[in-house]
Parts: sequence; C-alpha cells; structure tokens
Amino acid sequence: MKVLAINGSARKDGNTAILIEKVLAELRREGIETELIQLAGKPVRGCTACYGCYRNKDNRCVIDDQANQCIQKMIAADGIILGSPVYVADVSSEMKALMDRACLVTRANGGTLRRKVGAAVIAVRRGGAVHAFDTINHFFTISEMVVVGSCYWNFAFGREIGEVEKDEEGLRTMTVLGQNMAWLLKKVGSPD
Repeated sequence: MKVLAINGSARKDGNTAILIEKVLAELRREGIETELIQLAGKPVRGCTACYGCYRNKDNRCVIDDQANQCIQKMIAADGIILGSPVYVADVSSEMKALMDRACLVTRANGGTLRRKVGAAVIAVRRGGAVHAFDTINHFFTISEMVVVGSCYWNFAFGREIGEVEKDEEGLRTMTVLGQNMAWLLKKVGSPD
C-alpha cells in the first residue's frame, strides 16, 4: 500500500510540509509506504481546456510539466494527500492547476482515481482554511474518491516556517488524520 502526498506550497519544507510529514509519520508507523512531492520551484500550468487528454487517453496531459509526473503517481497510489497553504482564502495556484488537470486527465481515462482514499492538509495564517479545505475535498469527491476525516478540520495555524508546530490542536488533528487514513486504507485495501 502506498500514499502519495503533494505539497502545493511555494515554500519547500515550510508549514504545509511540516503538517504533511506529521500525517505521513503515522502512515509509516502503520507500515504504509509514503512519498512526498513538493511543488516549490516546479511551476504547474493551469488547464487550457484543449481536451487533448480525451483524444489521447494515455493518462497524460498534453502540457508537459510537473503535473504529468504527479498525475502518474496519483494513479499508482492507494491514497493521496493534497496539502496547500491558504492564499487569498483558497489553495495555492499550483495546487489548483494540478487538481484541475488531474481531474480532467483521470476522468478522460475512465476515472482512474475512483475509490482511492484522499485527505486534505491545510496550513493557514488566520482565515480561509475552511474554503481551501473544501476546494481539495471537492476535487476528491468529483474524482469519486473516499475522503478521510480527523478529529477536527485538517488545518493548523502558523505564518513563519515552523509556527504550525506551536498549534497543538492542529498537530493532533494531523496525527489522528494519519491514523484514520491508515485504518481506512487497511479496511478497503486496493481500490481495484
């Protein structure tokens, strides 16, 4: 079993990565293989609605950038964690571009994310966390994925790198999220 986590933050190893690692630690503790991709420094272009993915049906977007690597790894994974900081009360532009393109490519190829387990992780300075959390969950549900929850909404507060480590409730939420995701993955097994 494998879980792929994608950090949509422009800051590599920042607060979003810290929170994702908290979830991944619980998954690894349960014997689940994990991988983290950080989009920092790897621009992801938005969908151009060209529908090349529908014509080609090769599980790829015709725009050749980091998104294709992420989409391939998402298809191969049993579980997917998408993490983002909050930018203007929503996910980062890189995360939104990745979700838009992954949604179209996987739908064009028969729903290749169907029944995979998904979890959102949000790092927030003050406001907009629920909207960003909802944006990621909308991607999961339109992709027919199973969304795992925690003891609270999956976000923690902090602005400067490392500040999320002071949010005890947020860290606990990430720990429980990892435990719940591991439990669910073991219950449902591979989605195929």
